Amino acid sequence: MSVMVARKKVVRKWEKLPGRNTFCCDGRIMMARQKGIFYLTLFLILGTCALFFAFECRYLAVQLSPAIPVFAAVLFLFAMATLLRTSFSDPGVIPRALPDEAAFIEMEIEATNGTVPQGQRPPPRIKNFQINNQIVKLKYCYTCKIFRPPRASHCSICDNCVERFDHHCPWVGNCVGKRNYRYFYLFILSLSLLTIYIFTFNIVYVALKSLKIGFLNTLKETPGTYPSTAWRGWLLQSWGLVCSQSLTVLTVLEVLICFFTLWSVVGLTGFHTFLVALNQTTNEDIKGSWTGKNRVQNPYSHGNIVKNCCEVLCGPLPPSVLDRRGILQQEESTAQEESCPRGPSTQDPTAAQGPGGQAEESSAQQKDGSLPHLSAVPAPSLSNAEMPEEKQLTSGELPVPSQDAGQAEH
Repeated sequence: MSVMVARKKVVRKWEKLPGRNTFCCDGRIMMARQKGIFYLTLFLILGTCALFFAFECRYLAVQLSPAIPVFAAVLFLFAMATLLRTSFSDPGVIPRALPDEAAFIEMEIEATNGTVPQGQRPPPRIKNFQINNQIVKLKYCYTCKIFRPPRASHCSICDNCVERFDHHCPWVGNCVGKRNYRYFYLFILSLSLLTIYIFTFNIVYVALKSLKIGFLNTLKETPGTYPSTAWRGWLLQSWGLVCSQSLTVLTVLEVLICFFTLWSVVGLTGFHTFLVALNQTTNEDIKGSWTGKNRVQNPYSHGNIVKNCCEVLCGPLPPSVLDRRGILQQEESTAQEESCPRGPSTQDPTAAQGPGGQAEESSAQQKDGSLPHLSAVPAPSLSNAEMPEEKQLTSGELPVPSQDAGQAEH
């Protein structure tokens, strides 16, 4: 007997979200699909700080102050925390319109614009919205089927509309928008301070060593081998002069990384500090939304640097509207075969009796010694001479009596 069983499979909303994003930890982590440069960012930060803590910090903590590695550790942890918070959070993605909502918006647009003659280009889908006595245009997104809120834009890499879209940053592996911009700004600010800190104390380390043993001897010395002479002796015995030179190369590499990172990160921090002071986004600055030919004033600026900074960096953080971990239930029907034995009282005689049912019944009666029961529809009987050779009766077999055969004998 076939039994249909309905099972409910729990499906989270993040599994059905459109767009080009990657989700981890059951939807708690949200990133872009292109994460290669993000891994490079982690490698550069972790590698540079590991070299600094392993070599220079040991010498500087003894010669200058033990607070040097402590302050460096605080900057490092703060930079990593803000980086991960920026990369793993929802930047402010706006959900796409449902089919019913999209159809309703299309009807509104057709009712507003009227019927467009064939061959003519339809008018742009724009709504005017007033903010602080300033007219702001809301543009229609053909991908998400919605009128985008003010300052929102569609990211071509993540394929989502992001609220207060700033830019897509491959170094953090995510879009930068309303919900993670403050963490992005704090990340580049702390990274700038950490880069300046490490670069400065690398120079101090080389200067202090050069005053004692000379600059050329400093380049030949293994970094970080003071004051542990036992560790230095084991290292030199194990790896020899080649290891000493390789560690010196690592120190030089660390200085070069900090030097080239310094200009880009510090310059980026200064640029975003300027944007925060004006309450402006990178997208608006590139497009010239408030400084272009129209000379339209920024309706979001308070006219005060302190108020703008407080709004951008200290304002209330809106919750995510995606509800990534919400539950969607889908029913899946599966068929299972179950064999249920039946007793004689519940068995259908017509169903249990197949094509050879009568023969089985007659053979069972023959075993009991009784004559077989006559069939309701008797088959025509043939004499022994008329029967084929294969079916002729032998001397040891008895014919089955029938009414027609008895009349033929008489």
